[in-house]
Amino acid sequence: MIFASDNWAGASDRVIAAVAEAARKGGPAYGGDPLTRAVEARFSEVFEREAAVFFVATGTAANALALSVFARPGAFVFAHREAHVIADEPGSTELFGGGLRLVGLGGAAGRITAEGFAAALGTEPNPHFGEPVAVSLSEITEIGTAYRPDMVAAIAALARARGLGVHMD
Repeated sequence: MIFASDNWAGASDRVIAAVAEAARKGGPAYGGDPLTRAVEARFSEVFEREAAVFFVATGTAANALALSVFARPGAFVFAHREAHVIADEPGSTELFGGGLRLVGLGGAAGRITAEGFAAALGTEPNPHFGEPVAVSLSEITEIGTAYRPDMVAAIAALARARGLGVHMD
């Protein structure tokens, strides 16, 4: 397999066979089919909470649509300045998010820190800059590093304390 991009790498024979089998079975549209229900049940089990699953064609579509959930006028999402959503997908987020901006933060090894995120949030909202609505984290950064669970938990706690969403790419 080629892992450079989900847009041009192709799919493995097992994936193609599974898609073909699902297509042969058919079923109700818009998530009412047994496959979608089975996938949602598995995701709910893994994440230990009820989960909804929406199948899309690419990772870019998944990120842009997921981030657009947070969109409202003047809103923005924090992410590392080298995050995939900023480096490779910003136009799609702005398109599906109705102008939703992505604001890059610094941090070593392609990761923002809880301290850096807290500093970016500040103590008071700035009406001249817009309103933060979420933070996006890259599970694996563009340079191959990963967030440790404690890092994600600390950033997510800060986000939730401010009523912000948390997105994992």
